[in-house]
Amino acid sequence: MRYRRRRPDSVRSNPFPFSFPPASRDLSLALPVALAMAAAGCSSVPLKEAGTLSSYDNLGAPKGKLSKSRVYVDGTRLGTAKTVSIVPTTFAFSAATRVKSDADRVMVANALDRALCISLSDKYQLVSAGQPADLTIRSVVTDIVPTNKAMAGVSTVVTVGTGFMLPVGVPRLPAGLGGLAVEAEAVDRGGVQRAAIVWSRGANSLQNNPRVSEVGDAYSLASKFSSEFSSMLIKGKEPKGLDISLPSGQRMKSWLGGKPKYAACDAFGRPPGLMGAVAAKYGAPPQWTEKKPKPAATY
Repeated sequence: MRYRRRRPDSVRSNPFPFSFPPASRDLSLALPVALAMAAAGCSSVPLKEAGTLSSYDNLGAPKGKLSKSRVYVDGTRLGTAKTVSIVPTTFAFSAATRVKSDADRVMVANALDRALCISLSDKYQLVSAGQPADLTIRSVVTDIVPTNKAMAGVSTVVTVGTGFMLPVGVPRLPAGLGGLAVEAEAVDRGGVQRAAIVWSRGANSLQNNPRVSEVGDAYSLASKFSSEFSSMLIKGKEPKGLDISLPSGQRMKSWLGGKPKYAACDAFGRPPGLMGAVAAKYGAPPQWTEKKPKPAATY
């Protein structure tokens, strides 16, 4: 009779041939937590009409998931326009009463108008407010959900702190998130509406850094609105899906705090550039790095 020699316990085959290195195990634990928190953390802001558009009749049905909107665009007439004037953004009474500081309201309005001015410079010549133009743009903030400053501070500590300990930083805590709602239109020299939008978006745990400011989320979402509305005006049609095109050279220069393509954009101040990006990462209020506009911008 033949006997099979038993191998020592130390060299027995591993019943679990595949094992994860420590870093991978941390990642496997961190990712589900991060994704669960991101899915749960999203502020909801309903679409709201403030009665400031010259017409709501042409607006389409509500669309979108992250950003919700109703839009109208006359691509044929927009295609013939050469010059654009931006009327400084105002606040509907109900939105203004939700923000304590007038300086904070001006900062959000400046951020929206500046982003719109820089983006539209890719196609149009921007002229100062009040000057004759083929298109005049008017925007009104119809609602603001204030950011909870205390929760934003806690979220910053948690997010930045876990980023040093885990391969993946834990997303922002799903509490105290802010939001923004805006309606805007572009009218021609005769006052006829050629494009319009009613838009809203809430901050979410994955995409919006917490900033210790009552308008921290509204400030960052203002540029989201401007990006969507300017894209619609430039392309002459309703944006579809995610825009992955690279920004133009003039946009990059302006976002880094450089001189804008057109002097009219200086009325809304210069972007805070890299300093602002670093401040946002570590939760600093946008007021710390926001540059004041020139006196030409009045509210």
